[in-house]
Amino acid sequence: MGRMDGKVAIITGAANGQGAAEAVLFAKEGGKVVATDIQEEAVQQLVDDINADGGEAIAITHNVASEKEWRRVVAKAAETFGKVDVLVNNAGVSEPKTLLNITMEQWQRVMDINLTGCVLGMKYTIPEMQKAGGGSVINISSIGGLVGMAGTSPYTAAKGALRSLSKAAAVEYAKQNVRVNSVHPGIIVTPMIEEHFDDQAKQYYTSLTQLPRLGKPEDIAYGVLYLASDESSFMTGSEMVIDGGWTAL
Repeated sequence: MGRMDGKVAIITGAANGQGAAEAVLFAKEGGKVVATDIQEEAVQQLVDDINADGGEAIAITHNVASEKEWRRVVAKAAETFGKVDVLVNNAGVSEPKTLLNITMEQWQRVMDINLTGCVLGMKYTIPEMQKAGGGSVINISSIGGLVGMAGTSPYTAAKGALRSLSKAAAVEYAKQNVRVNSVHPGIIVTPMIEEHFDDQAKQYYTSLTQLPRLGKPEDIAYGVLYLASDESSFMTGSEMVIDGGWTAL
């Protein structure tokens, strides 16, 4: 039996990187996947590949900062698969700016996608989980939500807030068997990282990672799978750090 048999999961930011790896892994483990992303063609291609490989998934174009679109996504998931068991708030953006050189428009965009999008996701999926008798929310934060990282003030602020929000939601909904945990990846080679890091930067960040490499999306996906499955049924309000030892020092 698969580790996700019988479970319906919404995964945001699923067109590539960590979200895509999570969607593929969930489907292989028997889950029904609702893959969402603002990149319409890319997320549809992902879903086509999953279905061609024997999985079960649907694609929805989705701006996570839109409350209206969250209502539509959750309604479509429940209509298609009958329930929602798992939410992976994976969508995110980075803005490599310091506090003194960021514009308020840039700040707001980071907050809207990295934090408000997760608030909206929980607001509209947790009621569906309550109907189903419980569920699991996995909020993808960052090591930037645990330690200070220069040059990424807005990103770090949003991810730190998401860490605390996850704990508050875990306490609020534990009695309804809704678990909420945060995941804190280190430097993972994804399209977002490729956009901002040249080879010299990658070498520098590899030198700060205790294991001698940067992370892969699959490294995070397996941790997220654990939190989504019943194997983690006694885990809520916790932080899963998958960073190659970055924060160990």
